[in-house]
Amino acid sequence: MTMDYSEIPGLAPYYLEDSFVLAIEENEQSLTFDLELVLTEKHPDYSPPKPGEQYCYADGRLVFNRPAGIDWISRHLRTNTDAAGEEDLGNIDFLKQEGGTWRLGGDWGEVLVTTDATPSITLHR
Repeated sequence: MTMDYSEIPGLAPYYLEDSFVLAIEENEQSLTFDLELVLTEKHPDYSPPKPGEQYCYADGRLVFNRPAGIDWISRHLRTNTDAAGEEDLGNIDFLKQEGGTWRLGGDWGEVLVTTDATPSITLHR
């Protein structure tokens, strides 16, 4: 059975498809995505978008802890530059759980993460 991240309580208050990936860090303990996150109205820190912005944004991290496996299907770490000169690696176009494996991808590539733990998102405060 496949489950979209939006069906998981800890991930549902975010809209990853329009969040920006700023960096990706991988080690034996975790796979981490530094993000400029879009907060939905379901998030307790949500506020109306600032003038000139489409969404409510907050910096944070998506972390896959204790992975049993990290398998990159493709990896493209090309940066995009927006009109303000800020760089990012694109968005997370999809994040789905397929059994004990999480599949996610975007402009930066596609990866399978095998872990018993649900990924977590924390905001930088």
